[in-house]
Amino acid sequence: MSDRTAGMNVPAARTRERTLSVTTLAAEFHAPSLTDFFPPAVLFEGTPFELDRLMLVRLLMTAVLAGFMLLAFRSPKIVPRGIQNVAETGLVFVKEQICDEVLGKESGRKFFPLIATIFFTVLFLNFSGIVPGLNISSNARIGMPLVLAAIVYLTFNYVGIKKYGFLKYMRSSIVVPNVPPALHVLLIPIEFVSTFILRPFTLTVRLMANMLAGHIMLVLFFSATWYFLFDATAWMKVFSPFSLLAGLGFTLFEMLVIFLQAYVFALLTAVYISLAEHADDH
Repeated sequence: MSDRTAGMNVPAARTRERTLSVTTLAAEFHAPSLTDFFPPAVLFEGTPFELDRLMLVRLLMTAVLAGFMLLAFRSPKIVPRGIQNVAETGLVFVKEQICDEVLGKESGRKFFPLIATIFFTVLFLNFSGIVPGLNISSNARIGMPLVLAAIVYLTFNYVGIKKYGFLKYMRSSIVVPNVPPALHVLLIPIEFVSTFILRPFTLTVRLMANMLAGHIMLVLFFSATWYFLFDATAWMKVFSPFSLLAGLGFTLFEMLVIFLQAYVFALLTAVYISLAEHADDH
């Protein structure tokens, strides 16, 4: 029995030792839970307007995006400079490399506002994943990717139905021409699932999974650095520079992923709209 428990009776001392032992183990190992990834409400808790940390990050980055655009175009110059130049470069990239390239000049002009909004929304919401103090993209939770995918889904189906009518659009989308009739039994279900189920599903999961995976990797690298520096034994501290460099290197890689996910989401939006517009050509 330790000196600290010498003055206690035996049952109480044993109970205290068990408590200390459990507490020590709990401090050494913490099993992850859903609240570690999706923190509980922090504002307006218990009301229909609860806002957790991810929602606050989402609102903050939305405000940053709106402020960025307002600041860039509050007094536009013929020869853009500074922040206006940055914003116009992004808009020109979306117009020329996505809208015009995939949809053509006429349709590209029509759907440019939607595709540009999707591109910059995904880009700015993703960017919070590498901002110190925020440290996570709100696209790492399924809500926002699902909303964006639903908007794309409704848009391309609306375009197809408006142009061809519901029955012709459905037939053109799921019936593959010039194949033996017996193969339609196999191909029609495949085309239906691919067009009307997998498209929104893959849009949602691709964005969410990439941003969540990036967040987890950054947490692992920088948590390891903290552990090696402050909690590990002396000989293990030599690993801290390596984990820190790995974290910084992965941060640079995550910056590339942030842009690529915005580009891919906007590009696929344009592709799906184009396929709906030309459903009878496939």
